[in-house]
Amino acid sequence: MLIEDVRSSFEIFKSNTCHHVKDIGDLDFFLDVLENDEVRKLYNKHWYPEALYLLAMIDYLSRINEIPLCSKYNDLRTRKLEKPIYPVGVLLNSEVLKSDEPLRIAEKEAIPEFRRFNIIESDVRNVV
Repeated sequence: MLIEDVRSSFEIFKSNTCHHVKDIGDLDFFLDVLENDEVRKLYNKHWYPEALYLLAMIDYLSRINEIPLCSKYNDLRTRKLEKPIYPVGVLLNSEVLKSDEPLRIAEKEAIPEFRRFNIIESDVRNVV
């Protein structure tokens, strides 16, 4: 098994992705993902959350950098995860408060490109 075939937790994948964007910049990240066809590779491995997260990220970066969407993933843009994936902090907050209000707030504040795939993500820039 290759090291790249070892699947980490989704939270670690998200963190690594956000750090990678921060480290190399929006445009280099965008080009790297597209040139290596990472979205399709992940999707073909049936790693749907990771594939759709990466697609959401490149769609988000396209929007904020005024770059046209890459049409090679239009078939995947019609997909979404069966159940929403929330950040761990939001889930913990909801559990501690014994309320769904943190979930509703997170959904409302989610970045549209991520929310479209049922991934609740509101801050991809706040990484240390």
